[in-house]
Amino acid sequence: MNKFGFLLILMVLVSACGTQQSSHSSTDFSDQQSELIFSGNEQTSMRVFKINKPKDSILLRTPSAKVDVQKNKEILNLLIERMKTTMVDSVNMGVGIAAPQVGILKRVIIVQRFDKENLPIEGYINPVIVQYSKKKQTRREGCLSIPGRRDTLSSRAYAILLEYDNLEGTHKTEMVEDFTAIIFQHEIDHLDGILYIDHLQEEMSNSKH
Repeated sequence: MNKFGFLLILMVLVSACGTQQSSHSSTDFSDQQSELIFSGNEQTSMRVFKINKPKDSILLRTPSAKVDVQKNKEILNLLIERMKTTMVDSVNMGVGIAAPQVGILKRVIIVQRFDKENLPIEGYINPVIVQYSKKKQTRREGCLSIPGRRDTLSSRAYAILLEYDNLEGTHKTEMVEDFTAIIFQHEIDHLDGILYIDHLQEEMSNSKH
C-alpha cells in the first residue's frame, strides 16, 4: 500500500470515529426517542421500564445525555407532561420519575415539591447536584421501576444545592431540603444509571466492616 492510500484510510477511520462520538453525545432527541414521545398526547401515560425485565434493566443502567433546551422546547414540553401523567396515574402513584424510566435516555426528571404550597409537580432539565450537606436523613424509598419493594436508606443528604434548566432555557440554582431533597437525589441517580438499591447494598456492606 502506498503512502497516499494509507493516509486516505486513516482519514476515513478518524472521520468515522468522530461521527460516532458526535452522535453519542448529541443533545438532540433521536428519531426513535421522538417517535416514542409523540406516540401520545399530554394525557397519555408512558410505559414504565422495570428492572426485572432484561432489556429494560440495560437501559435503566445506562447514563443519560444532556438536552439542548432551546432546540427541543416542543418535544421537551410534551415529554414532561407525559411523564407527569405517567407518575400520577392510578397504577404508578409516584412522587418522582426520570426520563430513563419511560425509555428516554435524556436528563429530564419530574418531582413533586412537598416543600412548596399546593405540592406542585414540576419538570427539571439537565439537573445536577453540586453540593450535598454532611447531615444525613433516614427514610424509606421505593421506585416505580422496582415493583413491590421498599427499603430504608440512611445515606441521603438532608440538603442539596441543585442546578438545572427550565423550559424557558433559564439556568437556575436552588437549595432543597428534607424529603424533597431525597426525591431529587433518587431521580438524578436514575440519570446516571444508579438505582436506590445500589445505595442500600453499599450501606449493608459498610455495616459489616
